[in-house]
Amino acid sequence: MQIRVLRCFGEHAGDGNPALVIEGGHSSEEARRALARARNTTCVFLDGEVVDFYYPHMRSPLCLHATLAVAHVLFGRHPDAALLSVTTAMRGQRLTLLRGDHAFYVRLQAQEVAQPVLASGLLEHLLAAPGFVPASPPRVASVGSPKLLVEVPDSATLLGLRPDLEAITAWSKKAGINGIYAWCRLPDGRFEGRNFNHLDPALEDSATGVAAGALTALLGHGIVLRQGRATGHSCIIRTRAEDGAILVGGRTEPAALIESTGRP
Repeated sequence: MQIRVLRCFGEHAGDGNPALVIEGGHSSEEARRALARARNTTCVFLDGEVVDFYYPHMRSPLCLHATLAVAHVLFGRHPDAALLSVTTAMRGQRLTLLRGDHAFYVRLQAQEVAQPVLASGLLEHLLAAPGFVPASPPRVASVGSPKLLVEVPDSATLLGLRPDLEAITAWSKKAGINGIYAWCRLPDGRFEGRNFNHLDPALEDSATGVAAGALTALLGHGIVLRQGRATGHSCIIRTRAEDGAILVGGRTEPAALIESTGRP
């Protein structure tokens, strides 16, 4: 078994959202769940061209920062390739991988999603923010993992959120949605966001590519999205909308640890 550790979407060296790319072992779902829990980090198992994503608390249909980590590994093996592709294990979603501008990108398609009915006071309860009023109507959007996108008035409000993570997790399971992505517009034309779909506050994402893709689908244009200030890891996600597709990308950086073991 080989484990590579990479950081993805980092704005600067040493920043970024960590992901483990694992090859050559842990074929059963339960073993993969156990490894992700033990490592307490997002894991992607690479079996040929199939990618299987695990957070410490759940299996996921799609994780874009881990997909960027896979792109880093695969393009390293195929340095002359212009495009590569992988398929997700859970839903068979085909992902096209590209590189350019010292970054890797994943090409995706916006997906049709049902809009849940949000009862009065629900967002106040889930975000643990009495009196909260969203800056625009909350909407669900998806490029493979649906997010409830909730716009807040400004960056200070965003960074001050201390949501009820257990309530968000329970509501998300009932609604068939992968958590809440709170976001705001910045004065310089960029955007900032935070992702809430983990039970442990310490596991908050420093960058959430699927949410950036979903927000791009909602807005209808490419964005530059800042994330990670709440976690101490400054990340930048860049997206483009072109030819009916959405490209989500950013920097990747291999960490110092590359582990090889003889364990299955």
